[in-house]
Amino acid sequence: MSRRIAELTAPDVAARLAAGAAVLLPLGSLETHGPQAPMGDFLLAEEIALRIAEAAGAAGTDALVLPPIPFGGEDFFSFVPGGIVLTPATLQAVVEEVCDNLIRTGARRILLVNGHAGSIAPVDAAMRVLRRKYELRLPVLHLWRVAGALHQEFGGAAASFGHGGDPVWSVAQHLRPELCRPEKAREREAVPPIYGLPVADFATVKIEGVAFTLPTEVEEVAPGGVACADSRPGNAAHGARIVERITTAGAAMLARLKEHVA
Repeated sequence: MSRRIAELTAPDVAARLAAGAAVLLPLGSLETHGPQAPMGDFLLAEEIALRIAEAAGAAGTDALVLPPIPFGGEDFFSFVPGGIVLTPATLQAVVEEVCDNLIRTGARRILLVNGHAGSIAPVDAAMRVLRRKYELRLPVLHLWRVAGALHQEFGGAAASFGHGGDPVWSVAQHLRPELCRPEKAREREAVPPIYGLPVADFATVKIEGVAFTLPTEVEEVAPGGVACADSRPGNAAHGARIVERITTAGAAMLARLKEHVA
């Protein structure tokens, strides 16, 4: 039984939604993840959403998956060739309208699976609007925020943690190995200072032990998309552990929505 709404007939979808099926909306981006990983992290969000739906279905909670929103909220990737970004206001409006359509046509149990850090603020803003409009709390799974904590919990290499490395890199190797080029994984290149100060992180410099935020683009702080010290330790087995935990948690959330959302 397919979980992808796009592959089902309209009567099938209508019947399953009328029976209480949940809907998952994956989101991600087109950006640089270093020379070794695919640009489309929305592919990973979609794969994880499908695994959550399958796990939920096996436990008795039907779930359907929408096609992913492939364009992320604008942050550091505006000048990456092929890296399409949306302004925060536009992305928020898109998320609100997608959920409006779902709710208007009978869906009440909706889980967003967000695979882009730059989309967190507009997605959360959209959820606040929808809560006030419909008195409905829609949960969001911000994948890389969660996976970052799991990377450490599962003993991932400290050197590989960060943009262009883990957790995205290990998850990509697990879910879409055919798109990965591990032979191109590498150490971070040196980054020139800004105002004579070392770059501490994306858009951040420090002076006298205090962090200041400055607007930057990815190549200024992560040449070639690599901000971690060394992406090479990432591996598929580590990614599998992360995905398994997230899948279990996602299915549990859908079961909780089935109990509490009419």
